[in-house]
Amino acid sequence: MSTSIFGPYTKTTENPELFKSEYLPKIEAYRKQLADNILDEYKLPEELIPKELGVDVTTIPAKFLNENELKITESSGTELVSKIAKGELTSVEVFKAFAKRATAAHQLTNCAMQLFTDEGLARAKELDEYYAKTGKTVGPLHGLPVSLKEHYNYKGKVTHGGYAALIDAVSEEWCLTVEILLEAGAIFYIRTNEPQCLMHLCSNNNIVGLAKNPNKTDLTTGGSSSGEGALIRMKGSVFGLGSDIGGSIRCPAAFCGVWGLRPSQKRLSMKNVTSSCQGAPESVICVLGPLARSAQDIDLFMSASLQGKPWERDANLIPMPWRNVSVPAAKDLKVAIMFDDGVVKPTPPIIRGLKLAEEKLKAAGVTVVEWKTLGDVEKLVATCGSMYNQDANKGQKAMLAKSGEPVMPLSDVCLSFGCGDNGVSISEQQQLCAIRDNGRNDYQDKMKELGIDYILSPAYVSVAPKQEKVKYWGYTNLWNILDFPNVVFPTGLTCDPELDAPVKDYKPRNDVEKYEYELYDDANEFKGAPISLQLTGRRWFDEEVVKASQVIHEIITA
Repeated sequence: MSTSIFGPYTKTTENPELFKSEYLPKIEAYRKQLADNILDEYKLPEELIPKELGVDVTTIPAKFLNENELKITESSGTELVSKIAKGELTSVEVFKAFAKRATAAHQLTNCAMQLFTDEGLARAKELDEYYAKTGKTVGPLHGLPVSLKEHYNYKGKVTHGGYAALIDAVSEEWCLTVEILLEAGAIFYIRTNEPQCLMHLCSNNNIVGLAKNPNKTDLTTGGSSSGEGALIRMKGSVFGLGSDIGGSIRCPAAFCGVWGLRPSQKRLSMKNVTSSCQGAPESVICVLGPLARSAQDIDLFMSASLQGKPWERDANLIPMPWRNVSVPAAKDLKVAIMFDDGVVKPTPPIIRGLKLAEEKLKAAGVTVVEWKTLGDVEKLVATCGSMYNQDANKGQKAMLAKSGEPVMPLSDVCLSFGCGDNGVSISEQQQLCAIRDNGRNDYQDKMKELGIDYILSPAYVSVAPKQEKVKYWGYTNLWNILDFPNVVFPTGLTCDPELDAPVKDYKPRNDVEKYEYELYDDANEFKGAPISLQLTGRRWFDEEVVKASQVIHEIITA
């Protein structure tokens, strides 16, 4: 049984002739449809689209939208749903503003896999007609434009999950979580980009290619909820639905500078989600959760989703309604700060963000202690990697082999995690689960011993790196295997070459640290990249970690 972060993997699935003859024509048709669905009135003027990479495109929509559209899209979901419910805004005018901004965002970042704004407009009109007749809203998200990561089954539309083999696979039923959002009054109009295999902390696939980071377009958006991170940063939806089994909500949120929640497992349904696995692996469980622009909007998303009682339609869920908990006072917060996980030390901008947080939290009356490395983090990270690939990569390889599509560099990496092609036996799988369960208790016991409620840490070793470079997931997938809930939030800081120069003559403790640390070799290449942090709470106390993140963010950014 492997206890190393990386194991054996052999590339055996590529078939260039099959891919070129049978699948490339279908992909080209899919791309054409995406391009054709950019409505003429939403096309950016040529002069607004940068010809080069490495630029900040976040300010461009302000040059394209009118004053009212800007005001609407700059508003929070909690503000908008209230105004729609009071009749101060219509669903149509809110939708048109976000559809225009989302389409602009796609033209600047390649964040979309599907656009269907005509359908969204029809839905908005239906909602307005219902409101005019009844004076009521259909649900807690009435009229809110909501984005979706592509791999959730969407009835009547292709759902491919980033695999060329599924490029014409039309879903016959809804992903349950998407259906509940629809019943709550959400409007859908965009499905967002994701990587091949759904297992990169970046975004590349053979269908629509790479998404770009809006803050600096030569940096990665993170993954696998890649397009969601870019779209939310560009304010092209109120909030979006992502998924996370190793950092796939939190890294896009961190790299793009927005909010993201990885809730505890089995709260939101994974029913009818496209992947290469037959059933979700029980050893480390994928979760669905929101990417948003504030803690308040995360709260709105989760409350609305769980009002739909998904456990009544998915027996795998735990029947836990979203609790309404109060916002804590700063003096009542007890936080430990993780400056280093013992495997890969964070780079200077992240350390600066943590030190600023420490200073400001203490000044505000928060109890702050240092979280020192607990146990063997590398063993837990490697164990999680073996859980990903416990079937010896059979599911992923079979899906890739169906089309023979080219295998992306970071697909090679994810398929080498932990046991890699070796897989694990039943007895080894039981040992892995024992490591997981012991780890959960060890971390909970340590939190109790320290008298702390939350752990503040990096979401990754650095700010957003260059495209297709990330290999170390330890700052996020540690919490996936432990199943502790996390919120990622922006600090308001960005990478500054004058303050964040790379450390000279650093002596790496291992090969993984050497690789990741060397990615941050010139701070000028990351100038303006957001510095984000991750707040972790106790298992099942998702509501508390969301409210605590709200307070901590307010303190740090004040």
